[in-house]
Amino acid sequence: MNSELSTVRAVVREVNQAGTLVEVQEQRGCGRCHEPGGCGGQQLTQIFCSTPKTYRVANAIGAVVGDRVTIAISAGSVRRSANLAYVLPLTATIAGAMLGMLLGDDPGAMLGGLAGLLVAFLHVRHRAAAGTGFPANHPHIVARSS
Repeated sequence: MNSELSTVRAVVREVNQAGTLVEVQEQRGCGRCHEPGGCGGQQLTQIFCSTPKTYRVANAIGAVVGDRVTIAISAGSVRRSANLAYVLPLTATIAGAMLGMLLGDDPGAMLGGLAGLLVAFLHVRHRAAAGTGFPANHPHIVARSS
């Protein structure tokens, strides 16, 4: 398994039997938003998502409400999740459209694309509901921070 982890800082907001709810603190990116050559990407993300970002994570270290913590997730699991959520549906839609076009020209392509997207959606939903994967690939608290 890949030992590289992606980390982010957060604050514990709730602890109960269902898990630990953390609020991810604002990320600063590269810090060059206001400088010449800075992309301003962090400002763009705030336009679309200004509400606090909260997630349920594993709490093996026993963090309590109010603790500042570091959350980690396997870097590979982020890539696999993105592939499952974005690449698979796009690929299935295109493949369905191509197959449908062979069978029925434009109407077949539209129906085939829709069928491919539906199959991909059902697969992604099944994988998400099943909670598949290794526990190490799920977000978890690795340390208290200051």
